[in-house]
Amino acid sequence: MNAREVDPRLLRGFVATAEELHFTRAAARLYVAQQALSRDIRRLEQTLGARLFVRTTRQVELTSDGERLLPHARRVLRAHDELAAAFGAAGRPLLVDLNSEGPGTARQVLVRARELAPDQELMARFESGLTHSAGEIAAGRLDVSFGRFGGLAPALRARLAHQPVRYEPLAVVLPRDHPLAARAAVPVDALAGQTLYAGAGNPRTLEWTDLARGLFAGRGIALAPPAPVAVGKEEFRRVMAKTGHAVLATVDFPDMPGCVRRPLIHPVPLSPLSMVWRAGFGHPGLDALRTAAAELGGVRGWLDVPDGGWLPDGDAALMRG
Repeated sequence: MNAREVDPRLLRGFVATAEELHFTRAAARLYVAQQALSRDIRRLEQTLGARLFVRTTRQVELTSDGERLLPHARRVLRAHDELAAAFGAAGRPLLVDLNSEGPGTARQVLVRARELAPDQELMARFESGLTHSAGEIAAGRLDVSFGRFGGLAPALRARLAHQPVRYEPLAVVLPRDHPLAARAAVPVDALAGQTLYAGAGNPRTLEWTDLARGLFAGRGIALAPPAPVAVGKEEFRRVMAKTGHAVLATVDFPDMPGCVRRPLIHPVPLSPLSMVWRAGFGHPGLDALRTAAAELGGVRGWLDVPDGGWLPDGDAALMRG
């Protein structure tokens, strides 16, 4: 066997390990067993006749041959993905994650994209959280998702492409008998001393919890401890009623029985929403989604930042880029 016969799967394992410098994390990123990844790396080393990693009990480092291989492996995989997209993706349904059911931004983009490309099958999925769905996209099990791109790990962002869609204003979901529920809008400072739920403990929504930590910092607002992950409106309402916590949400969050949703003001906190897909991926349905997002954003001012609007540190540069 020689370099001309290298299986792209082995190169994917190599690139993931080179970027993570940790076999357990690389295996989790690829959704394979660590033992299987180690076997693939050994097979690649045997194929190339070169040692690619120095492994100790405490760390993993690239050898000089590993450093030399990395840019070539990335180019090969990019070409492989582009080839698959050109000849394999266009004829199949596009799997689009909306995070949750309801009339939110992602749903509006999907509805318009279906109007623009009626011959394409755009299938909705509900993966709940960009942290999880981005991993599914990178692994090829999902095509498109929406969420806070800046909340993803840099190594994962490097494998993805994104298009800014909207600065979504944030809101708070309160029980109807909550003292703040009578207000038409809730100043952020009025939440001082309150405990808000923002997905803490849910591994699928790390980017959302990170946004909440940034907003709450220095304002006397506590992040609610982990609660059981609820699926569906009724289960979510039941769990939140049991804990008694208000919920950080967007202004388009679905109505919840027994609760009210109030926009946050002074400042207006914003969640930077992007459409995310695998780098190098192409599909007519993706083109329709991108056109729909740009069209709706232009008409509705989705990318206009209100005066004094609050954004997580570092997200503004990614959205401009």
